[in-house]
Amino acid sequence: MIIILIIDKDYTKELRVNKMTCNELDKFDYEEMNYCLFAIMDIGELLLMHGAEVSRVEDTIMRLCCAYGFARSDVFTITSSIVVTVMTADGKAITQTRRIRERDTDLGKVAKINALSRRICAEPVALEDFRKKIQEIQNMKQAPVLLHLGMYMMISASLSVFFGGTWMDGFAAALSGVVLFAALRGSTALKLNSIIQSMICSGITAAAVLLLVGAGVGVHPDKIMIGNIMLVIPGIQFTTSLRDMINGDTISGLLNMSEALLKAIAVAMGFTIILLIGGGGCSLI
Repeated sequence: MIIILIIDKDYTKELRVNKMTCNELDKFDYEEMNYCLFAIMDIGELLLMHGAEVSRVEDTIMRLCCAYGFARSDVFTITSSIVVTVMTADGKAITQTRRIRERDTDLGKVAKINALSRRICAEPVALEDFRKKIQEIQNMKQAPVLLHLGMYMMISASLSVFFGGTWMDGFAAALSGVVLFAALRGSTALKLNSIIQSMICSGITAAAVLLLVGAGVGVHPDKIMIGNIMLVIPGIQFTTSLRDMINGDTISGLLNMSEALLKAIAVAMGFTIILLIGGGGCSLI
């Protein structure tokens, strides 16, 4: 009888150890799934931050979830948020949300992320290698500041001449393009709202144009300003919003379009207010 009690005691202890081992294993699996989904969300965040359309973001996340063994994935994306719920074959579910606060246009990064996701879907890599590849894309060097500045000057000058300005107007547009570039970089460092940023930068550029014309550099302020306006009109964002709506992502498309229209109105107001104050007496239409 005593022997039986000892056996029962050991058996109970063994059951307790086995139960603890299973719990630890479940915890490990859960943490690994969380880690995997976090890396996939990084890919989606990078795509949405740098100008990819919503359908591309959702499709990429779903394909990566499938590649890493999730039985099901549900993705909801708008311009400022990504929500993903995944489910494993044994019924465990995880949900993660990612808030997108900053957006710009960098199609080079979008292309590299697309290439990375295609390689991983074809042949999944270890999670550590996956995170390293994401970090490499995040830490990509941007184009030099002087190159950006040169492009602003060239685009402003060429568009000013294209829309009927003289060569002196083109030269003035290049100089005011420098002012616009500096204003955009300064306001970005201050983390201003993008709509307010567009209005302030447009107003500063319009004031610079009037000063240049007053100093004898350039003749037609309207032609000069047109060259600068084209740099801040959110054309890519507006086009992306139309593409979202065509793909069936109506909410995201309307949000994106609303923001693009508000930015365009802010640009027009910035130039118009300075013209009214400065008595430019020119038409931008």
